[in-house]
Amino acid sequence: MVAMSHFDVLIIGAGLSGVGAAWRLQESLPGKTYAVLEARDAIGGTWDLFRYPGVRSDSDMFTLSYPFRPWTDTQSLASGEKIRKYIQDTADEAGITAHIRFGAKVVAADWSTPDSRWTVRLADGSELTCSFLYACAGYYSYESGYQPDFPGLADFTGRLVHPQSWPADLDYRGKRVVVIGSGATAVTLVPAMAPDAAHVTMLQRSPTYLTALPPRDVIADALRRVLPAKPANTIARAKNILLTQGFYQLARRRPQRVRKVLRAMAVRGLGDADYVDKHFKPRYDPWDQRLCVIPGGDLYEEIRAGRASVVTDHIDRFVPSGIRLRSGEVLEADVVVSATGLQLVAIGGIEVSVDGEVVKIGERAAYRGLMLSGVPNLAYCIGYVNASWTLRADLSHRYVCRLLRHMDRHGYAVARPSEPEVQGRPLLDLSSGYVQRALDLFPRQGDRAPWIVRQNYLRDVITTPRADVTRDMTFEEVPS
Repeated sequence: MVAMSHFDVLIIGAGLSGVGAAWRLQESLPGKTYAVLEARDAIGGTWDLFRYPGVRSDSDMFTLSYPFRPWTDTQSLASGEKIRKYIQDTADEAGITAHIRFGAKVVAADWSTPDSRWTVRLADGSELTCSFLYACAGYYSYESGYQPDFPGLADFTGRLVHPQSWPADLDYRGKRVVVIGSGATAVTLVPAMAPDAAHVTMLQRSPTYLTALPPRDVIADALRRVLPAKPANTIARAKNILLTQGFYQLARRRPQRVRKVLRAMAVRGLGDADYVDKHFKPRYDPWDQRLCVIPGGDLYEEIRAGRASVVTDHIDRFVPSGIRLRSGEVLEADVVVSATGLQLVAIGGIEVSVDGEVVKIGERAAYRGLMLSGVPNLAYCIGYVNASWTLRADLSHRYVCRLLRHMDRHGYAVARPSEPEVQGRPLLDLSSGYVQRALDLFPRQGDRAPWIVRQNYLRDVITTPRADVTRDMTFEEVPS
């Protein structure tokens, strides 16, 4: 059998987003031909790539899971392996796995106006074509994480590792470990490594807001005892959406009140107000950066037990025995974990061009947060910064399917967002370092619909399914 080389739709990425997009496409447009191009050799995306100790979700699984396939595990904050298996099982059960081409790394895509199609080039030099291209490859580079150029690193006699490239042979039992960073990865690594290491120190330049949540959802557990899986999951999902969105809105409107709440939670977890004020009292307001979740307060438990500690200081340089700080203190270390963040890339890091002219994505406007101004038949998937990724991803999938149905119904071959004046607001509205380093790589948003990207699922879930797919959009018919 000759393998197909042209498809109605090509989806880039077989992670949480890509599999969800394929499911929605099959459901809404069963006659469409499609393939999922996955650069790696396995399903799972983020959840297959990251293998560091303790890797887990930082969103509850009732909102991170697919709305069409209930999460039935008892863990609300689940391990990376459980999430990967959930994605794999979803793909297998829906027949999506057969449509995935593994080891298919997309490096470039060029739109041909005369042909009304994309030519997608893979890393091995082969090419595929499609009528519509949907990038579901996330927003960070899978090649490597962000690694600062630490002074004196060559002098260090221990081992430096990055969580994104966790070595399978790393044995940290009985070793002194320093984890550089204070974000979601760092607060996951420290309690996961502390029981086996001699001691784990979390070295941070500045504190991060943390909130402790139970690893199991007792309300969801109760619902499951009296209801079938799907309605129980739906109610638990709605409850968690309302709670997280309500807390986010409170944080934006009453930041001082939320500061006090988070501080009180930290004091209760650590039992030491002075320690909290020194190491867990950020200078910024809640949700200026992403709020980090610690299941069951595990980080606080390890600090109270003396197996872990926090140091707030700046790195002066690496020395043979560890890290010398600006204060002059030396943190002795056998292993240093550089949990220093991600390297962001737009549209999966591929080079996008139209009729041979490279598209500068950072100079384009974000149409409904999922298409680029002036670029035809191309969509991309980016989740919320203040809620589970899947909530916005699924809205995007459904919108793309509505757009494709509209095109089919009217005999259109091309859908191209207009090119409005953009006010220059960033697409990703966070002050986190990993976001700020990459703002120029992403499209900008405007100050009115459909060019504004709101971080409000409760509003989007009402407006997006009813959004006018023709607004600020130019359509072209199939060439005769």
